[in-house]
Amino acid sequence: MSRRLRAVTLASSVAGAVIVALDGTVLTVAQPRLQRELDASYAQVQWTSTGYLIAVASLLVFAGRLGDLPHGLLRGRRPLGHRRLFAVGMLGFGAASAGIGLAPSIGWVIGLRVAQGVFGALAQPATLGMLRAAFPPDQLAMPLAVRTSAIAVAAAAGPLAGGALAAGPGWRAAFFLNVGPALLFGLLALVPHGAERGHERGEPAARTAPAARTERIGRIGGARRADGAGWAGRSGWAGRRKRGEEAERGERAGRQGHEARAERGAQAGRAEYRERAERGEEAWLSVAGLDLPGAVLLAVGLGCVVRALVAVAEPGGAGPGTAVVAAVAVVAGVAFVRHERRTAVPLLPPDVIGSAAVGSALVVLVAASAALSGTLFVATYVLQDTLGLDPFQSSLRSLPLALLMVLAATGCPVLLRRFGARRTTVTAMLLLALGVLVLARATAAPALCTGFALLGAGFGTVMVAATQVVVREAAVASAGVAGGLQQTAMNVGPALGVAAATALRTAGGGAAPALTALAAVAGAGAAAAAWALPGRGAHRTSSERRRAEAECAADGETGGEAVPATGPAPAQER
Repeated sequence: MSRRLRAVTLASSVAGAVIVALDGTVLTVAQPRLQRELDASYAQVQWTSTGYLIAVASLLVFAGRLGDLPHGLLRGRRPLGHRRLFAVGMLGFGAASAGIGLAPSIGWVIGLRVAQGVFGALAQPATLGMLRAAFPPDQLAMPLAVRTSAIAVAAAAGPLAGGALAAGPGWRAAFFLNVGPALLFGLLALVPHGAERGHERGEPAARTAPAARTERIGRIGGARRADGAGWAGRSGWAGRRKRGEEAERGERAGRQGHEARAERGAQAGRAEYRERAERGEEAWLSVAGLDLPGAVLLAVGLGCVVRALVAVAEPGGAGPGTAVVAAVAVVAGVAFVRHERRTAVPLLPPDVIGSAAVGSALVVLVAASAALSGTLFVATYVLQDTLGLDPFQSSLRSLPLALLMVLAATGCPVLLRRFGARRTTVTAMLLLALGVLVLARATAAPALCTGFALLGAGFGTVMVAATQVVVREAAVASAGVAGGLQQTAMNVGPALGVAAATALRTAGGGAAPALTALAAVAGAGAAAAAWALPGRGAHRTSSERRRAEAECAADGETGGEAVPATGPAPAQER
């Protein structure tokens, strides 16, 4: 991929992440005025956030798998790909944002927020999938650092921009903020480039490497036979007779070889069909490679988990209804695990879910986001209720968080090259835990700024380091699922942190015990990082090692790897 296309891919990935992050922060500031103007209840306003969270968390992994499919949903159709899913997600997200700005009632706002969650779920895994396909594994840290820094800037600027718009033109103007950029980048992603232009003109976009190799061999053989025929023609009648006999023998051998290959192919096809029929997969041939039952079970489980966590954080939400929702989540989770073990085409590829490094990185992301979100939730009440600061003064106290998050994310690639993912992530999680402990006992401005700075430094580093492990360890063919898992962790973690902080505060312990417990969560994340994240010497991921071993064993055979329709075969994935 050229530098220009990589730059466009990075810009699209950053824009998609920023648009989604900015929308959430804008909504938080606009909710009070929205409630007054639409005459909505507190519970209805809460559902503008809850509905979005449930929709996006339920569909992230499924959307990532859609982008990974090597073919369309129907046989013979073009694959969707991460770029097209990103385009659909951005266009839908922008349209839903415009609809919210024009919504006549709170019911419309809730419904369109759910639609935003669906389209956001399509776009978010694609932002990471596009980066994994565009950049070599050893160059992923810097694009991820740019992406994380942009998210930090959006998180800091969102409340300011949303507050200014909500106080001035009104809360509706805050939702029009993302419409233009979302539609722009969505339309840009639809513009074909490279081999796709040839495909749209009716030319074959790609063929398998064995077919390309056979065609090249055939061309070489044909050229040699043509040279031999010319020499025989110049040699006179004897040469022409010999050429005719050789041509006849070659034609006979070709027919026999073609018939033998056709018979072997037919036998293999019949055997594969019988095997699929025995497994009961013939009903899913129209959407081969897509585990629909697993997707439904995972969506139900994750949706119920998020709903239960959000309910716990609401006043009086920890009741029988929440217990039922949690029980449904457990049942769906157990059913999903059993189904994934039996199915031939699992929703979560074994090379992703079976990797200890990926699992450890996901635990780290959940722990870090839970500790950060729970701490910010508690700190807001401490700053405004206990210390008597107004919202603007509270924002000034927390400004070091965004600043250090940007600086830490920018410097993280250097730390990864110098110390490796394990040491970098463990140190960052300990910094995060230390920041939470400082805030648990801080009352003066210097201590508050120090605590927020430690939070930003730790979280910014963890975001880049752990995300790089998740995306890099996955093969390109599983990049969407890896991105979906990363985004799921980043959605479940905050809900878990806020729920835990709320439960501890309402138990009567105050802010200090809640923050101490959140620091322990960050410490558990550090332990998970020390357990399985790769060290400095682990430059080659497990997936890369498996691919290298397979290439050596095949002795030049690529096993159906796609190559361009014309020109030489590309180099192996970098």
